[in-house]
Amino acid sequence: MVMFTLRRFLQLIPVFFGATLLVYFLVFATPGDPIAALSGGKPMAPAVEAALRAQYNLDQPFWVQYGLYLKNLVTLNLGQTFSGQEVATVIARAYPVTARLAIMALAFEAVFGVLFGVIAGLRKGKLFDSTVLIASLVVIAVPTFVLGFVLQLIVGVQLGWARPTVSGTAPWNELILPALVLGLVSLAYVIRLTRASISENMNADYVRTATAKGLSRRRVVMVHILRNSLIPVITFLGADLGALMGGAIVTEGIFNVPGVGNLLYQAILKGESATVVAVVGILVIVFVVANLVVDLLYAVLDPRIRYV
Repeated sequence: MVMFTLRRFLQLIPVFFGATLLVYFLVFATPGDPIAALSGGKPMAPAVEAALRAQYNLDQPFWVQYGLYLKNLVTLNLGQTFSGQEVATVIARAYPVTARLAIMALAFEAVFGVLFGVIAGLRKGKLFDSTVLIASLVVIAVPTFVLGFVLQLIVGVQLGWARPTVSGTAPWNELILPALVLGLVSLAYVIRLTRASISENMNADYVRTATAKGLSRRRVVMVHILRNSLIPVITFLGADLGALMGGAIVTEGIFNVPGVGNLLYQAILKGESATVVAVVGILVIVFVVANLVVDLLYAVLDPRIRYV
C-alpha cells in the first residue's frame, strides 16, 4: 500500500509540469496584448510600456518566461497580478470559497444521487424508475446557466428562500443554492450510473447465492449489491471533485460568488499567465489526490482488490 501511494504521488510530478506547460503556452498564444488590456486600451507612454513588459517578463520569448516561472515556483513565489497583488494572496482568498462550494455540491450529488439511484435500480421498470430517468435526462439536457437563472429567479427572487446573489464573505448558508445548481448535472449522472450498476449486480451469481443462503433482502442489498455497485460511482465522484472546482465559472458568475471561477475568468481576459497557471496547478493536485483516495477506497469496498 505504501509503494502504491508513493507511485501515485510520483505521478503528480509529470502531470503537474505537463499541465502547467500546456496552460502557460495557451495563455501565451492567446491573441491580445496584456499591457493594452492593463491600460484599458488607452495610449501609454513608450517608457512606461517598456518598463511594464520588463517587470512581467513579457518582452522575453515563451521558453524564457516559462523558465522564470518555474524558477520562482521552486521558492513558492507564484508571481504578481497586473494590479500588483501577490497571486498567492489572491488565490488564498478565492480558493476556500470554491472549495466550500464544490464540497457542498459533491455531498449533494453523492447523497441524493446514490439514494435515488439505488431505489430506481431496485424498482427497475416501475413508476419511480421511469420518473427518475426522465427527470435526470431533462437535467442533463438543460444547460447549467439556464438552470442557474431559473432557480435564482424562482427560489431566490420570487419565493425568497435564499439570497439571489452571494455576499462577499460567502458563508455556507448562502452557497446552498449555487451548490445545488453546480451539482445538478453531476447528480443526474450519479443517479443513472448507480441505477445501472445496481440493476446489473442484482442478477450476479453472488447475489443469488446470498439469497439462497437465506440472508435477508436488506443484508443482500446493503452488504453485497451496494458495496460492489458503488465502485464506478466512487470513481466518478473522485474525478468530479476537480471538475466541480474547475467548472464553477458559470455558476459563480450567475450568483456572484467570489471564488476561483471569477478569478480564473478575469485572469484569462487579462492574459495573466501566472494566475491562470497557478489555479490550474492547484486543480491538478486536487485531481491527483482525489484519484488517490478513490483508488484506496476500492480496497475498502471490494475485499478482492489488493494493491501490492
